[in-house]
Amino acid sequence: MRPPGPPPPPRPPAVLRLGNPARRLNAGLAVMAFVLSLFAGRLVQLQGLDSKVLQAKAAQQRVQPETLPARRGSIRDVAGHELAVTADAREIYLDPADVTPAQRDLIASTLAVELNRPKEEIAAKLAKTTQRYIVAARDIEPLRAKKIMSFRFKGVGSRPTYRREYPGDTLAGGLIGFVGFEGHGLTGIERAYDKVLAGQDGKQSIEIGRDGQRIPMTSSSRQAPVSGRDVRLTIDRDIQWAAQEAIERQVRAARARSGSVIVMDIRTGQIVAMANSPEVDLNDWETTPEEDWGNRAVSEIFEPGSTNKVITAAAAIESGAVTPDTVFRVPDHTQCADRELKDAHPHGPENLTFTGVIAESSNVGTIMAAEKVSSQRLYDMFRSFGFGVKSGASLPGEEAGLLPRWENWSGSQRCTIAYGQGISVTALQMASVYQTIANGGVRVTPSIVAGTTDEHGRFVPAAAPKQTRVISQRTAQQIAGMLEAAVGHDGTGAAAAIPGYRVAGKTGTAMRYDEKCKGYCGYTATFVGFTPADAPRLMALAVIQDPKNGHFGGMVSAPVFKDVMTFALKSRKIPPTGTKAPDVVLRTDE
Repeated sequence: MRPPGPPPPPRPPAVLRLGNPARRLNAGLAVMAFVLSLFAGRLVQLQGLDSKVLQAKAAQQRVQPETLPARRGSIRDVAGHELAVTADAREIYLDPADVTPAQRDLIASTLAVELNRPKEEIAAKLAKTTQRYIVAARDIEPLRAKKIMSFRFKGVGSRPTYRREYPGDTLAGGLIGFVGFEGHGLTGIERAYDKVLAGQDGKQSIEIGRDGQRIPMTSSSRQAPVSGRDVRLTIDRDIQWAAQEAIERQVRAARARSGSVIVMDIRTGQIVAMANSPEVDLNDWETTPEEDWGNRAVSEIFEPGSTNKVITAAAAIESGAVTPDTVFRVPDHTQCADRELKDAHPHGPENLTFTGVIAESSNVGTIMAAEKVSSQRLYDMFRSFGFGVKSGASLPGEEAGLLPRWENWSGSQRCTIAYGQGISVTALQMASVYQTIANGGVRVTPSIVAGTTDEHGRFVPAAAPKQTRVISQRTAQQIAGMLEAAVGHDGTGAAAAIPGYRVAGKTGTAMRYDEKCKGYCGYTATFVGFTPADAPRLMALAVIQDPKNGHFGGMVSAPVFKDVMTFALKSRKIPPTGTKAPDVVLRTDE
């Protein structure tokens, strides 16, 4: 065995070899250059390529557009008295995202008291934290808004606006109409003349900081609002008030469904008063039933009854077939096709002049006169007086009525149309008929707007209304004489007589068609006339729907005419003519 050799020499210790410092430095610089290039590229993108987009987004966050509401024009009566005006107001709004949870209950409680709103309503709006602008209340008085802002609640703001006010409350409510929450007319003149009254809102943009305050020394743009123009009506405020009081009083007394009154200037065709009952309270229209929002004088159609007999009389006299003195042997009933038609009261055969037929409102006598003219001639006369078409007054909600073509009249309808059943009209259409007769046979298109103001506030009168000759002056005068007899002691309209004045007029009592009962149930009572009869200045019509306490026009509606016309004559300072009505013959012994 070999002896062990000497031990191997010890290994040298392991040595960590570090990289080349120059290479290590170059690698680090490369990484830093890459990172810096990313930052530089992003900087180029932000400041160069995307700068305009980002600037626009920043401006969108800072710049807030704001609408500057225009002041709505006023509506005035013929003398310039205000019927609808615009007053300064405030809108209270909420920014729920800016309200801390701890403040919500206090804000809800405070605003509920100050705005007269349920606390739950305010709290529900404050809970919508994703919204930045919620209206809490509109049309708030400036002093009330100032008090609310004095609490300095964060997230509660106020901005100036306007509110519509109606000094007369219900005065001419259906005619004037009202403005909705968005500031636009919803009914009546407010709607029909909305573009004239509304004006044009302005615009404003300002820069707002995160705290909601305007940033000082920043740019802003502003387009000033353009105020609306005024509308002046032909309505006389005082006569309108008297008409409204009279019709409301009689509707209550007669326990009627509704009623309307119209007063017109005979020479100009201007509507002096247009009243309805019930009327909408324009300052509280939300609580008024929607069926009472409109203007019944132009929207409600009805069968006119005996007030329509003047058109039959005009057709018969114009044709030369009869005169006011023509005598008819009039029984109290007559057979017309398959129907027996009667007078309002039973009587034996009477020798009535045509004047007597109209004065005593005989249906049978009117049918006898109508038989002397053709159906087409009678139809054409109805059309000439304005039946079957709108009046031309351009009133919102106006109906055209119903006038069947003469070729479609049934055998009995030809007879009933002669005395006002089987056709439908509005109160304004019937008022226009009597204006035409009183004006010597010349129809003046009814008008309700006297004019408007221009952009400088100067009054610009409306265009003169159209005038159309319907019947001859002689025929008109003869019919006026017949109507004056109807208000005499032996006529049906004696309750319309006005001491000291000569009054011409006609009663009307018609069965009323009602959708609820799907047939005729109830009555329409009417009286329409003019005065002074020999030099007419004013005409008035009163129509009452479905009266329960009496139903004849001479009993229910004639007193309304008397009250309204008496007031109007005094208001307009129209004196009596001082002449005496001529004696007329109503019946003969022959």
